[in-house]
Amino acid sequence: MCLAVPGEILSVGEGELRPGRVSFGGIVKEVSLACVPEAGPGDFVLVHAGFAIATVSAAHAEETHRYLARFAGAEEAREERGDREERGDREERGDREERGDREERGDREERRRR
Repeated sequence: MCLAVPGEILSVGEGELRPGRVSFGGIVKEVSLACVPEAGPGDFVLVHAGFAIATVSAAHAEETHRYLARFAGAEEAREERGDREERGDREERGDREERGDREERGDREERRRR
């Protein structure tokens, strides 16, 4: 699956690949604007693999950023849930080991009494 991320063009340079500085929610990258010759500073573009492939509206860019933020939040929640489950598994293993140690000590005590 491929993903194109929207960003705002900050500036356009000279050259065959039409290099431009594009802001992705505050992260600025240089991308090729050759495929979108009509785009200029202030416009929003979809960028895939370092190339702007289409212009989009500011509303579309904002909506996409909201979706991406929501997915990132869901991933963080999944990771947090996984961390809690892992901690629970470790605690459960520790409890089992502790019970096993107690049982083993009890068995040794009983053997000594015989």
